[in-house]
This record gives sequence, C-alpha cells and structure tokens, in this order.
Amino acid sequence: MAVQHYSGGCQCGAVHYEVDVDLDRTVTCNCSRCRRVGGILAFAPASAFTLTSGEGKTTEYLFNTGKIHHLFCTTCGIESFARGTAPDGTETVAVNARCLDGVDVKSLHPIEYDGASK
Repeated sequence: MAVQHYSGGCQCGAVHYEVDVDLDRTVTCNCSRCRRVGGILAFAPASAFTLTSGEGKTTEYLFNTGKIHHLFCTTCGIESFARGTAPDGTETVAVNARCLDGVDVKSLHPIEYDGASK
C-alpha cells in the first residue's frame, strides 16, 4: 500500500482528521488496555496528521508509563487517535485503522506486539 492519504474520526463526527499513513505497517497489542479496546494501530509522524475538527472535543487518558496520550471524543467516547513520541524522539500519532473512512480492516495484516510481557 505504502503511504496514502486517509480521513477518519470518531463515531459521532465531532472529531475528524486527515492523515498520510502506511496501512501495510499496522499493529495490534495484547496489553491489558489494547486487548479490551481492539484497535488496529497505524503510526505516522505528527507532521502527517491534521485535526480538521474536534479541537477541545477530546479528553485524555494516560496509561501505564503515561507516554501515550490516548484521546477520546467527549461525546461518543471513541478513541480514533493518540499522540506520543517515537523512540527516536519523533512526535508521532497512532491512528486506529478501524476509524479511517473506506478502509476494509479485513484486508490488513497487523503484526502482533506483545505488550502484555512488557
């Protein structure tokens, strides 16, 4: 697939964004949080992400080490993206591929990250 342009957001439409991301490099995780949420994550540099609506319409949850800022729509509760910093220091956004418009998640082949053992 390589890097492509997508739009996405929460269920109610209050939070909406555009992102350039590679869906050939998606990830699932089995940590106590991700196991329950069931997201399929794709990572992009923050510079490739634009929040087009919803500024001030999210609430934050910090989990475990507090390095990832999980952002939820205050209306519908959906976490369609999160912000953090990659190990190399790059500001990064993790988007939930399930929240991207027009993406058939059955066609994705995410790698499984063993967060439960970390």
